[in-house]
Amino acid sequence: MSLKKATLIIVLILLIDQISKFYIKTNFILGEDIRVFSWFQILFIENNGMAWGAKLNDILPFISDRSAKLFLTLFRLAAIVGIAYWLVNTLKKHSSKILIIAISLIFAGALGNIIDSVFYSVLFNDSYGQVATFLPQDGGYDSLFHGKVVDMLHFPMWKGYLPEWLPFWGGEYFTFFNPVFNIADMAISSGIGLLLVFNKKAFPKEGTSEKVTS
Repeated sequence: MSLKKATLIIVLILLIDQISKFYIKTNFILGEDIRVFSWFQILFIENNGMAWGAKLNDILPFISDRSAKLFLTLFRLAAIVGIAYWLVNTLKKHSSKILIIAISLIFAGALGNIIDSVFYSVLFNDSYGQVATFLPQDGGYDSLFHGKVVDMLHFPMWKGYLPEWLPFWGGEYFTFFNPVFNIADMAISSGIGLLLVFNKKAFPKEGTSEKVTS
């Protein structure tokens, strides 16, 4: 698989991801939702931390919110450099198509969320009780590297009370599937999923791999 094709995958995902985030940010108030189906809704939230809304200072409580956010953004930047190196090295070795596609998806997703984390804080004002403005005259809602990731895809497929006989969670109200995510998250998850499901094709043993042509 060629660098040109890998780049096309990355650019397409980035465009879809950023266009969807820009639309949500400039048309929705934080917390606003639109129900598309009973099991799917567009719900605008902003994620200030890691996956599923977790924060670094939840694990390390002695770190302030701002320091934790800055550290997380810098870590993401370092990680994206590592993923880029992995992708380029994989292309040079003419590795399997599955592996290149998977890394391209992971890279595109990581870069999409990094754009939010680094730049959205200066490109938009906040969305609390108002629709945000792109490049507001009074400046953004925070400084560079302190942006929040825009999430909007919500699939509450089932809601209800769990059976009383169920250990630990019996009788509690439960939603499946509750996390809210974005296109970039989907790309990362898809890339990781490809590596797990097609592990043998992605990482063939030496001497048994077939040269993949673009």
